[in-house]
Amino acid sequence: MAQKVLVVDDEKLIVKGIRFSLEQDGMEVDCAYDGEEALEMIRAKEYDIILLDVMLPKLTGFEVCQQVREFSSVPVVMLTAKGDDMDKILGLEYGADDYITKPFNILEVKARIKAIIRRTKKKAPEKETRRVIEKGDLHMDCDSRRLAIGGREINLTAKEFDLLELMALNPNKVYSRDHLLNAVWGYDYPGDVRTVDVHIRRLREKIEQNPSEPRYVHTKWGVGYYFNA
Repeated sequence: MAQKVLVVDDEKLIVKGIRFSLEQDGMEVDCAYDGEEALEMIRAKEYDIILLDVMLPKLTGFEVCQQVREFSSVPVVMLTAKGDDMDKILGLEYGADDYITKPFNILEVKARIKAIIRRTKKKAPEKETRRVIEKGDLHMDCDSRRLAIGGREINLTAKEFDLLELMALNPNKVYSRDHLLNAVWGYDYPGDVRTVDVHIRRLREKIEQNPSEPRYVHTKWGVGYYFNA
């Protein structure tokens, strides 16, 4: 089945180039040129990944990403200006999974898209066994990629789920920021460890009753993070 990609950018030449290149790889590509149009399309159709420019008419990329996170965990990759660290951090704060800086190499874009889809694609259950993690009122089904706490379903982004899954499957094991960055984003990811810190903070805001006194995801000062068994 063809992977479904939504490309959102108000620069039509950029959109045309990305669309042509992705379609050459057999992907199904839709395009939007402003924030409102993008949001309507995301509500109407299920995508495997979204490429979302920061600077858009009507609604900014940040606003689109924030609203998308209210109803979907689809992977979102922000397109940011080269060297604009604030855009990168804000994108992650608003729920983006990754970012690519402009100007970019289309081969890098395609490689990153394929890597993200490959890592976030739902895995089919193996035979009769399902990977389920339970701690107190936390219930995590790794195969359906669903999380519930106290019976209430929690909507995590793809990267937030990957981080929690990795640590929860290996309770009390302390992971350095570099280890988490490599394990979840990949060795070829050009970002830095701040990406991990932002995602951990957002994850705690969603799963912890009091993020400043976490019950599940703890910090080992000077080392990294771990899931409390």
